[in-house]
Amino acid sequence: MALIKTVNGMTPKIGKNSFLADNATLVGDVIMGDDCSVWFNAVVRGDVHYIRIGNQVNIQDGAIIHCTYKIAPVNIGNYVSIAHNAIVHGCTIHDNVLIGMGAIIMDHAVIESNSIIAAGALVAKNTVVPSGTVYAGVPAKKIKDISKELMEGEIQRIAESYTMYASWYQE
Repeated sequence: MALIKTVNGMTPKIGKNSFLADNATLVGDVIMGDDCSVWFNAVVRGDVHYIRIGNQVNIQDGAIIHCTYKIAPVNIGNYVSIAHNAIVHGCTIHDNVLIGMGAIIMDHAVIESNSIIAAGALVAKNTVVPSGTVYAGVPAKKIKDISKELMEGEIQRIAESYTMYASWYQE
């Protein structure tokens, strides 16, 4: 069973039809929407500020979601995929976003809707990623606009696939 820990009187709230892997960790002031999944070794740590997660969000294996004490909370929209070993820290991610494997999103960054952050990218503090773009590199910069194929073939496909994968584990 996942580790769900109360800190300073705040206990994570998990939406309906959500999957938490056996060794996922959720701590403190976390509110997660419906049809979400938090996978193996992922950590969602709302101990120093709040974390708000929309519906149909998948937080894949080894990902870390954290905040900066009293300064930078985390807000994540709907239909967001946070890939393996990504770090999402004190930032805002709007709807229909893919955060690639090993990507790092720093404090006060804003990832607008319908965007992709490539694997291994570093989105620096205070960066705003415009809607409909792909950002890659260290530091992350725009490399192209989102095509219909990327929108449907990556962002939507991954979000929908993880809802299906989670159903395999629920009994």
